[in-house]
Parts: sequence; structure tokens; C-alpha cells
Amino acid sequence: MSEGTSTATAAGTFPLTSRRRRRLWGRVAVPYALIAPVVITIALILGYPLYYLVRLSLQQYGLFELIRHKGIGVGLANYRSVLHDQIFWHTLVRTIVFTAANVVLTMVLGLLVALLLVRVSRPVRLLLSSSLVLVWSMPVVVAVQVWYWMTNFENGVVNYVLTQLHLGSFEQHDWYASTFSQLSMVTLLIVWGALPFVAITLYAALAQVPNDLLEAASVDGAGAWMKFRDITLPILRPILLILTSLSIIWDFGVFTQPYLLIGQSKVTPGNFLMSIYLFEEGYFKSDYGRGAAISLLMLAIVGVLSIVYVRRMVRIGVET
Repeated sequence: MSEGTSTATAAGTFPLTSRRRRRLWGRVAVPYALIAPVVITIALILGYPLYYLVRLSLQQYGLFELIRHKGIGVGLANYRSVLHDQIFWHTLVRTIVFTAANVVLTMVLGLLVALLLVRVSRPVRLLLSSSLVLVWSMPVVVAVQVWYWMTNFENGVVNYVLTQLHLGSFEQHDWYASTFSQLSMVTLLIVWGALPFVAITLYAALAQVPNDLLEAASVDGAGAWMKFRDITLPILRPILLILTSLSIIWDFGVFTQPYLLIGQSKVTPGNFLMSIYLFEEGYFKSDYGRGAAISLLMLAIVGVLSIVYVRRMVRIGVET
């Protein structure tokens, strides 16, 4: 091969290689460029507050320091104080059990309502969907007041209806007399408020289940349970994992419903949830450094509780 041919070949391949590199770089860079605005926005919104919370947790910061706008560095003393507090550990166990009960009830009932929406007629589906949207749109404070009026031991509707149905004598029955009954009432209220979002989301996901597969399974003799287990449930699994993770985050840190429904006068260390424990230690006692430490510990605990579902979601994403 002559020198001119070699030069021409080299000149012809160099632009082609450069073009391929640009295409490869574009394929790699475009996804990151698309998510960059979201990542930057989240970093700006959450980054500085999280940094300030970490810094505050390493300081003694009470009312006097709040007036001076300057805390006193104490290192990890706030964390040691919280971790050596028996109320913290009892509250943590109670909150985990409370969260598990709320999440399980919300997911199971939400799935059942979604399956019901698929099977009923269109007018009934429209009525149920409208009712769910109305429940979802009700402000939390209003829902708490209505729920407390219904369960009031003096003139509550629940006691009256149960008595009229001859299910027992519920006249002036106090549903908030014990810790278990208090948290049970809070659980019913939280599940009632969270049910619409889960049910409507799962109903939308059920619309993605191919009817051909269900009909083929019916022809093969599969029953309703087998079709749900082998066809519907695998398709719903990614949505169920997302909803479960969100429910864990929301229910673990719920504050408004338990604090307002139980009442400030009845809130004691014996019925604390983590959010109430944080409020009492950080704000009611004006120990903001300790409250910041509790907040970061709650964040870490929620991360640990959600890691199983996050890993499963990532695994499903990789497999698909």
C-alpha cells in the first residue's frame, strides 16, 4: 500500500472514530443532563437544611442560645443522651409496631378496594372513586375533629350505633382510656386517610394487566386465586414496593393525627410515638440540639426500615 493510500485511509477513519465517540458521549451524558435539574433542585431544597440539622445536633442549643443565635459545641453528647434514654427505645419499638400495623392494613385494604373497583359496574366505580377522592382531599385537622366527635365517650356516634345494634353496652365508653385503644383509634384514622391514594394507584396499575393472559389462564383451568398470584401480583409488585416504602416513611413520622386525637393532656411517655417524642424533647423542652439529633436518628431508622424494599425495587429495575 502506498503512502498516499495510507494517509487517505487514516484521514477517512479519524472522523468516523471521532463521530462514534461523540455519539457514545451523548448517550452517556443525555440521561444525566435530563435528571440534573431535578437533582440540583432537590440538593438546593434539602441540602442546606440537612447540613444545618447535622450542625445543630452537635451543639447545645436552647432558648438562651436561640436568643444569641450561637450554639455551644458538644460533639456527640446529644446522640449519647438520646441513645441512653430508655424512653427513646420504648418509643422506637412502639413506633415500629405502630408503623407495621398501619402499613399492612393500608396495603391490604387498598389492594382489596382496587380489586373491587375493577369488578364493579361503571356507576358504582364512579361513586366509589368519588368517595375516595373526597376522603383524600379532606384536611387532616378536620378529619381528626370529625373522628374525635364520632368516638367521643359522652355523645359519640360510634357508641350510639354500636349500642343500637345490640353489640354491647357502649354508653359513655372511652375509646382513649388505654394506650392500645388510643393507638388503635389513631391507626383507623391514618388507614382511612391513606386508603384512597393506595387504592386509586393500584387500580390504575391493575389496568395494565393484560386481559389475554387472564383469559388464557382461565382456559387452562386456573382459578381466581391462581390468576392473581401468578399473573396480577407479579405485575403489581413494583407498584406495591413503591407504595410500601412511601407508607413506611409517612407512617413512621406521622404527628398530626396522634397528637391531636389523643390530646396534649393525655400524651405521656407511655404512648409516645417517635414524632411526639421529638416534639416533646426538641420543641416543648426547647432543647433544639437534642431534637435535631432525634430527627437524624429517625431519618437513619426510616432508611434502615425501607432498605429492603428499595433493594427489591432496584433489582426489579435491573431485571426489566
